Amino acid sequence: MADLKIRNRLVGAEIRRLNNIFKDIDADKMKIVSGLIRQTARLKILLDEMWIDITEKGDYELFSQSDSQTPYERERPVAKQYNSRDQAYQRAIKQLTDYLPEEKRDQAESAAIDGSDLL
Repeated sequence: MADLKIRNRLVGAEIRRLNNIFKDIDADKMKIVSGLIRQTARLKILLDEMWIDITEKGDYELFSQSDSQTPYERERPVAKQYNSRDQAYQRAIKQLTDYLPEEKRDQAESAAIDGSDLL
């Protein structure tokens, strides 16, 4: 349960960061995108955790169906999930930036993906 508390705290911090980046979204539209911001924050935290695992243990592992077979390298499930979730994260950021006024889109998208705040 402690991990969930830590994860929720990290998600909350990421929600605040994203809210700051996307503060120029019209108030009526913000009511619509608040769920997307929350889900994007969750994805970001999960991606960060998965990145640590992949960095420590690698993308591939030795695998065999039985003890009598010679093990072969296969992509670890976490690496596949990472790629899938990263695509979902990129799509969510793109959706969020589409709600911004056009002149703010490039800067906000860069800040959201890079993990930084706006200037």
